[in-house]
Order: sequence, then C-alpha cells, then structure tokens
Amino acid sequence: MKIKIAIFGGSGYGGSELLRILLFHPNAEIVLVTGLEHAGKAVGEVHKNLAGLTDLRFEPSPEDLSALDAVDVAFFALPHGQALKLVPQLPETVKVVDLSGDFRINDAEVFKQFYNLEHTATDLQKGFVYGLTETNREAIKTANRIANPGCFATATLLALAPMVKSGLLTGKIIVDAKTGSSGSGAKAAANTHHPQRTNSFYAYKPFAHQHVPEIKQHLREVGEFSSELVFMTHSLPVVRGVFASAYLETSVNLTGEDVNNLYKLFYKDSFFVRLVENSPDINWVKMTNFCDLAAHSNGRQIVVFSAIDNLVKGASGQAVQNMNLMFGLDEKTGLVFAGSNP
Repeated sequence: MKIKIAIFGGSGYGGSELLRILLFHPNAEIVLVTGLEHAGKAVGEVHKNLAGLTDLRFEPSPEDLSALDAVDVAFFALPHGQALKLVPQLPETVKVVDLSGDFRINDAEVFKQFYNLEHTATDLQKGFVYGLTETNREAIKTANRIANPGCFATATLLALAPMVKSGLLTGKIIVDAKTGSSGSGAKAAANTHHPQRTNSFYAYKPFAHQHVPEIKQHLREVGEFSSELVFMTHSLPVVRGVFASAYLETSVNLTGEDVNNLYKLFYKDSFFVRLVENSPDINWVKMTNFCDLAAHSNGRQIVVFSAIDNLVKGASGQAVQNMNLMFGLDEKTGLVFAGSNP
C-alpha cells in the first residue's frame, strides 16, 4: 500500500524532517510539497541534506484544494493560523495531520489568549484528535484529523502521564523545560537566532507559553487532574533537543522501584519511550523518534526527566507515527533509526 501524501510547508525545519523521514518510508509516496518562497526549486537545492535523494520540487499551494481528492493524507507544517484557512478547503476524504497549534486547543477563547489569533474553524475543531501517540493510540487509529502536539507538550506529557493516571499526585507540579534553537523555526529573529543563543542561557514566555493549555487539557483526558501547573521554558545553546524536568509530590511514599514499575507498566507497549537510569541526554535521542525518561523518588517527592528531539518526536516523527496508525500500519514503520554517537 502506498499512501499518497501532500506536505504543506515543506521548506521549514518541520517540513524538512517530514521529507527526510517520508522519502524512505516504505508505504509513502509524496505527491505534493509546497513552499511559497521556493516554488520551482528542487527539494535538494533547498534542503542540502536531501540532495540527490528525490526529484521533487517545491510548488505553490494549489488555488483549488478541493481538487486534491487523490491525496490520502495532508501534513501541515505551516506557521500558526494558516492551517485554519486551508484545512476547511480540503476534500473530506483527505486525512489531516497538523503540526501547528491551530487545532490543539478545544476552547476558542483560550486559543485566542495564547496564540493571539481568532479561531476561524471551530466547526472542524471537534473532529480533531490530539496526537500524543502513547496516550491516545486507540483514538488516533480511527481518526481522520490529528492535531500533532507541540514539542514541549510532548516531552512534558510523556513525563507526567503515568503519574496523573496513577491518581497519586497531590500539590503543585513544577516543570522546568529547555529547548534548542531549531524549535524557533528556520527564520532568524531576535532572541531565537542561533548566534544569539550560543554561549547564552535564558528563560522566556513566563506563564505564557502556548503549550501550557494543551498540556493541561490533555492531562485532564489522561486522568483526574486538578493540580496547579507551573511551567517555565528556557533557551538552550544547542540546535536540537528538549529536556524537561518535572517535580511532583505524591499522596503516599513511593520507592524508586515503585515509580519505575509504574512507568514500565504504563509504557509497556510504547516502543518509542525508553526508560533510562539516572538522567536522559538529548544527544541520545537527537535525530530519533525516541523519548527517554528517568524517574526518581524521595518518599513523596518525585522528579521525572524527559528528553526528545524537538523536530522528530516533538514534531515530524510523531506526525508520521500518527499517520501510520491512521492507515493501519505498525506505528514504527519508517521511524526506526538510531541517533548518532557522539
């Protein structure tokens, strides 16, 4: 079976990773890749790492999306706000995986507060399934439209979900999360351009990061969740990777073995979640679809460390993982590749 794929927004980092993964996916056939600024250029001319690997060229977005009825799935790797305009124009037969934040949040007012945008497709919102594969696998299998999680949300939710599901949490949750410069996209801007971040370290968006509402929303879907969440983001002077430290308190004393057994049970069927000793390292997950977790206990105090590649498990890799489930494939298909060492 070949899945006919359209990629909207193939010139950015998310689109580049979709191309890198899907070009070697045994069931994928990319039939359209858009890139307004690069229309007419070869993919390998824009993404030098893909030179000689494909004859695809960037095209402008078609004026009539209703004509894309031969496409099986459309990936949207566009800036926030653009999928809102394009998804309603697609034939209903085309499945959708949106990598932006446009369809992650169910409440239109909350969406406006965090994204500073009016939600113009609220009628379609209820048809989107939140695409955190490891916690929403069964719903994804029967979904036609997926809201792919944000990178911080992915790392944080995978760290917190087993504890929320356990019902043992009490008190405040504090998450200290850090990301590399590629999370800000391919276009340089003040405080996001890598030369500004090299040899530097700083916090940003205190109490205002757009991934906070999706984290809270999905934790309420995972289990009973009413804890206060303090979520802070920081800039790492590296290119790839998200590292999150989650500080929790439980209603009963737990040993390290108790906590690890809880995580092992929760993720027993999740190939892409690896439990490691001591601490994960973003170098171990870089360029892969893995999330590495380590959980530690000091009686009622728990700390969980989480590491992902923000562009793969935090974006395009997870998007392909979700596509696999939507089309009845093994979710690992096209995604089993090791990172580099060092």
